[in-house]
Amino acid sequence: MDRGRNLFPRSFKEELPLAVRAEGLYIYDEEGNRYIDGCSGALISSLGHGVREVTDAISEQLRTLSFAHPSRWRNRAIEEAAEEVASVTPGDLNYVWFVSGGSEATESAVKMARQYFIEKEGEGTSRHLVIGRWNSYHGSTLGSMAFGGNVPRRRFYSPMFKDHPKIQTHYCYRCPFGLDYPSCDVKCARELENAIKITGPQYVAAFIAEPVVGSTVGALVPPDEYWPTIRDICDKYGVLLIADEVMTGFGRTGKAFGVDHWNVVPDIMAAAKAMAAGYVPTGGVFASEKVVEVFRKGSGVFVHGHTYNGNPLSGAATAATLRYMKKNGLFENARMQGEILGEALESLVEIPIVGEVRGKGLMRGVEIVSEKVSRNPFPRAKRASAVVTAECIRRGLVIYPSGGMVDGVDGDNFMIAPPLNVTSEQVGEIVAILKEGLNAASDILLTAPV
Repeated sequence: MDRGRNLFPRSFKEELPLAVRAEGLYIYDEEGNRYIDGCSGALISSLGHGVREVTDAISEQLRTLSFAHPSRWRNRAIEEAAEEVASVTPGDLNYVWFVSGGSEATESAVKMARQYFIEKEGEGTSRHLVIGRWNSYHGSTLGSMAFGGNVPRRRFYSPMFKDHPKIQTHYCYRCPFGLDYPSCDVKCARELENAIKITGPQYVAAFIAEPVVGSTVGALVPPDEYWPTIRDICDKYGVLLIADEVMTGFGRTGKAFGVDHWNVVPDIMAAAKAMAAGYVPTGGVFASEKVVEVFRKGSGVFVHGHTYNGNPLSGAATAATLRYMKKNGLFENARMQGEILGEALESLVEIPIVGEVRGKGLMRGVEIVSEKVSRNPFPRAKRASAVVTAECIRRGLVIYPSGGMVDGVDGDNFMIAPPLNVTSEQVGEIVAILKEGLNAASDILLTAPV
């Protein structure tokens, strides 16, 4: 009997292995084969699998109080989780609005920015637009796609949403302005000021960006001047700065949050994924004192919510996850192991199809090209990232592929992002398998016809 026959899968064209159990860094299929979870699922399982401190906390919460609707009840689990979150957030981002995932987090952040101006300037305020970036990903809901800039994910649904302005992102390997760093004067950041002026500052509520671009381009790190410049421009025009830390948050880049690398404090921050390490669907919006004070002195009510907003299970999982991270020094381990991983991955550039290796901490990306000098991507029909992924999985390593970042159609990349408690021995094993998989994929892609 096909037990999956009633399931609507992510793809009807792929035959996937059946995962039956997981432990630590490893996932096992029904035939007993072991796979290294080299991308933490989708940069979610930051503690690996089966951490008793977290599962026990969730089990105890289930026995005690599984649900209490936040419109009528407080619950201790979510309040304790908020304290744990606030202990690691940058600056004065001390207030947490809990949600169930990344798309909810970014949409909630944008709605919070809109209501901030309503509370501050009145219902007649014209500030409602959110400037985003091309080659960004902020979620798969209609709202998050409207201010996001992942072209392949937007294409089918663009007639259904009201679009928001976009600027180019910091894609130095393929600079959209044809410039070179540092003589470019970080034009990609300064374009924000142009976009605000063209749109009209009176219409712009916020700018949203990932500190390190995640799945769309694959661990794309900005120049050091980028985020401080963005912060200054937002301050100049009274625009709220929203950092999308759904992927980068909670230690992934070797610091608590991605913005910490540049000592920038956003007005609002969205997070999810590693927040509860995949044990319970959880996300959050972290608001600064400036934002909260306007709500507090105004209506006092955020006109927004979801059924599972602030549920006790998310609270228990989040608090337990952060306590485990602190107890075991996982932010520092991510920094140290990330340096080891980054140095080891540099050798991949010797492989014919590897164009660039980039990233921070335990968030590393590899861009695949058909030819190194021209940096030409493979045509979409070759499905280059899928070929690399298949060759790695065949050897027992799971990676995170993506594509379409060159022109909205072509372009292939993937990320390596193991759990934050990975060891140096495991990093070595990951890199060794990855080299084998890339070399095998290189042979296939450079010889097979389109």
